[in-house]
Amino acid sequence: MAGLSSRSAVAIHALTMLANRGEGSLTSAEIADSLASNPVLVRRILGSLRNAGLVWSAEGRGGGWTLARAARDITLHDAYAAVEEGRILSGHAHPPSDVCEIGRNIGALLEVEFRSAERAMEERLGRTTIADLLQQVLAAEREHTPVNR
Repeated sequence: MAGLSSRSAVAIHALTMLANRGEGSLTSAEIADSLASNPVLVRRILGSLRNAGLVWSAEGRGGGWTLARAARDITLHDAYAAVEEGRILSGHAHPPSDVCEIGRNIGALLEVEFRSAERAMEERLGRTTIADLLQQVLAAEREHTPVNR
């Protein structure tokens, strides 16, 4: 089974940081600091997001990364689709035996089940925007931060 890589989580994290920044930009190093990750990895992910039209980049002094669309117009599925390759659930690596009743039939049946599960995940990720996620992050932060009076 291929599975989901961490690229989606990194992409969504970066997009949420950029949404929080608003009109300003962030460098890949600033985003990498928040991820406790390597700026080179972050630049690769941001490059995929740029190719998908989700972020812009400006080079040089004062440059960095910004959202290319409003955070309310970018879904978690947009981020996922920009950075993930291939199927999440895959069948057998080698064709099963045609001699066995299970082997003859399970591949086609699993294909239906796996595709249905993938569609459900895509639909769910498509309901949450980066703006929604940012609101949740900020609400969680307010709950955990003592208010000074």
